[in-house]
Amino acid sequence: MLYTLTTNPAVDMNVNAGTLTTKKVNRTTDAVYTPNGKGLNVSFTLRHYGVDSVILGFFGGFSGDYVVREASRVCPVRPVTIDGITRVNVFVTTPEGEYKFPNAGAPVSRDKQLELLEMLRAADDLECLVVSGSLSPQMDASYYDELIDVCEQKGAEFVLDISHPHLAELVERRPLLIKPNDEEVAEIFGVNVSDEADVLAALEHLHERGARNVLLTLGGDGAYFSNGEHVWRASAATVEVLSTACAGDATLASFLSVWLADRDAVEPALTRAMATGGNVAMCAGLGDFALVDQIARSIEVTRLS
Repeated sequence: MLYTLTTNPAVDMNVNAGTLTTKKVNRTTDAVYTPNGKGLNVSFTLRHYGVDSVILGFFGGFSGDYVVREASRVCPVRPVTIDGITRVNVFVTTPEGEYKFPNAGAPVSRDKQLELLEMLRAADDLECLVVSGSLSPQMDASYYDELIDVCEQKGAEFVLDISHPHLAELVERRPLLIKPNDEEVAEIFGVNVSDEADVLAALEHLHERGARNVLLTLGGDGAYFSNGEHVWRASAATVEVLSTACAGDATLASFLSVWLADRDAVEPALTRAMATGGNVAMCAGLGDFALVDQIARSIEVTRLS
């Protein structure tokens, strides 16, 4: 069974507004509330493509109850209940673009961290753990190592989609897959990806550090996937972007929905990933994936080596 972990989930509130100003009240419209967090989005997207997963995470307060209730409509949830209130993130779309206001989130005590580790150890069906997103306040980066320790003890794979600087050391634990973007590669690994030669060098560097497979996303410039032997390039979807808040999570999940079952099916996995990410970028939240098949016809995937 595939498990996803969101250590710092959220309720996302997406609204529209006119030009923002401090001179008067800024009215908003079209509010959309969604249970959110990178791991939850991965599970929701996997479910759309018929892949089962179990959601793990820390949840607290009225907003945590909302996330657990709504997520349980889609996937099994095994929550760890914490003190405090699960964060509410605000995304405001204006004529000038999208304003993002993510909150820090509720602290997670050490005893609650250990409770989730024990829950993971007790998961006899654990085959792969997808760890996504930021840590909650007061959580040390060594928690990632503890999660990987459990996976290794149980003979399970793990996938990392995190932007923490500790990723530079975690790749030495040989994750099945990492999904950095261009900014994360530069900030965490100190490598530039301004052109394709840079990208190829960066992918080689990440493999040398220990990553077994790399899905490198470049926003409007598409994505690259490398398995250490071959590299593929995928074009980006040409869409009208409303919000990018969930697009990266959907890209990863839709790629996994094909690739985990068939490691040779890279081209269809990348096609689905880019089409799904593009469709989600058109929506507030994940949307309904209604245009994925249409967008997929415009995606070009090329094997470079």
